[in-house]
Amino acid sequence: MNTDPVADYLTRIRNASSAGHRVVEIPASNLKKEMTKILFDQGYILSYKFEDEAVQGTIKIALKYDKMTKDPVIKKITRISKPGLRKYVNSSELPRVLNGLGVAIVSTSHGVMTSKQAKLENVGGEVLCYVY
Repeated sequence: MNTDPVADYLTRIRNASSAGHRVVEIPASNLKKEMTKILFDQGYILSYKFEDEAVQGTIKIALKYDKMTKDPVIKKITRISKPGLRKYVNSSELPRVLNGLGVAIVSTSHGVMTSKQAKLENVGGEVLCYVY
């Protein structure tokens, strides 16, 4: 039984990427769908597809690799806010990952977005993960 679905989502992507898989299949939720859209918009994954054949549905994510070296585009993906210790930040304290080269995914009252978008909209929230 998974007590933290976001950590399970990130771990599945991390493991599939390090194993060199092309596609990873993950049980869907609205939060995971929004996180997947952000990863696609930021260029960390090749494509995604939401399949709603069952009650919960699944997300199929095509992982992205460097054409020359065959290294995964996602170097590191880490969970920040955990069920035992939530990390909330104000709009003035939003993190910058790798001096702006990475992405912090934040769950705000305006929806799930990157820390850059949250700073533009002047909202804070729960820092879910860092991706670079």
